[in-house]
Amino acid sequence: MSPPSAASTALSTDHYELTMLQAAIGSGTAGRRSVFELFPRRLPEGRRYGVVAGVGRALDAIEAFRFDDDVLDFLREQEVVDAATLERLAGFSFTGDIWGYPEGEVYFPYSPLLVVEATFAEAVLLETVLLSVYNHDSAIASAASRMTMAAAGRPCIEMGSRRTHEEAATAAARAAYVAGFDATSNLAARQRYGVPTTGTSAHSFTLLHDTERDAFTAQVTSLGVGTTLLVDTYDVAEAVRLGVEVAGPSLGAVRLDSGDLGVLAHQVRRQLDDLGATGTRIVVTSDLDEHAIAALASAPVDGYGVGTQLVTGSGHPTCGFVYKLVAREGEAGAMVPVAKASTDKVSFGGRKHALRRLGADGVAEAEVIGVDVPPPDDGNDRPLLVPLVASGRVVGREPLEAARDRHERSRAELPLAAQMLSRGDPVLETVRL
Repeated sequence: MSPPSAASTALSTDHYELTMLQAAIGSGTAGRRSVFELFPRRLPEGRRYGVVAGVGRALDAIEAFRFDDDVLDFLREQEVVDAATLERLAGFSFTGDIWGYPEGEVYFPYSPLLVVEATFAEAVLLETVLLSVYNHDSAIASAASRMTMAAAGRPCIEMGSRRTHEEAATAAARAAYVAGFDATSNLAARQRYGVPTTGTSAHSFTLLHDTERDAFTAQVTSLGVGTTLLVDTYDVAEAVRLGVEVAGPSLGAVRLDSGDLGVLAHQVRRQLDDLGATGTRIVVTSDLDEHAIAALASAPVDGYGVGTQLVTGSGHPTCGFVYKLVAREGEAGAMVPVAKASTDKVSFGGRKHALRRLGADGVAEAEVIGVDVPPPDDGNDRPLLVPLVASGRVVGREPLEAARDRHERSRAELPLAAQMLSRGDPVLETVRL
């Protein structure tokens, strides 16, 4: 059996996407014009807003969604679909239109994060890969946003690569950067997406050497006096003294990775100042989340390294996004709204439009969703959907810095209640017109 091409994303999908296509080809409905939407029915429990991330990765995945010879050989050998469907897939490329919330934007229940207009055959095949990218990346960005907000301007570093799948680690570093993290430890994220990276040493480096002084001397000799020394391998106070003695009062930073971080930070700050290292920063790590970061607000901490809690969404590793058919071509050629009838999984038919209603003071007041027609703008409201793909061509790609800046602006226009880390309802009501 030939392995599928590494460049194609066509097999990042569920089996039933292809069997649906096969049945639709057989019934003559595969070519019907359709509108699918990707949206959340609710926010993760207790969250007050969410953050859209993964848009750029999703656009990459759409461009790479093709059935090349390796993929077709695999489907044929495994008898996943019949010959007619394989013939249809051989010439597949997405030719439809996609609108969506731009990356870094905040979202609320029923925000139409993606609107996909194409034939059923084209739109249905993208369901799994789009949900996979958006559910993961937006969960990470939503957690990261709460953490950077709690950090109140102190830098945050993403350090969670060893706590998740290797590909998820790279995506998580990217999503965290969108939501305000300053850097990552993940070099693949730097190579692929330009996310700044940083890193110095672990406890193993200290343990490798005969003495802590030898370890610090080796690190400072190699990386310079601006490096960050890990000072909790043995005795913190002795390590701080040694660090300043080896590097001098211009030592860049010390890192604390265990113990009562708040108490230790105060003790270390006093010791550094007494030693003349008044400019030496204190960085803390060790299973931090947004609540731990907020609890350290009054401590003399200069930066946070966050790992496990970030890459697992801080308790919410997925956003619960769904991808639903909301309109399709009827027998007369007009578009017909459709929706699943359910009491606990509510969907609404019709193509959606969205804007953020703003007050005279620029503070967001509501998420307004129009069905089939755009909702009225009172003059200072902000449309949320932008073109991402036009006639199959990606038009919405942008630098990661643009998404990062957008997130800062969109979060800043939310009501003050968005800054609360306690469990609560969404800070904006979703109004459907």
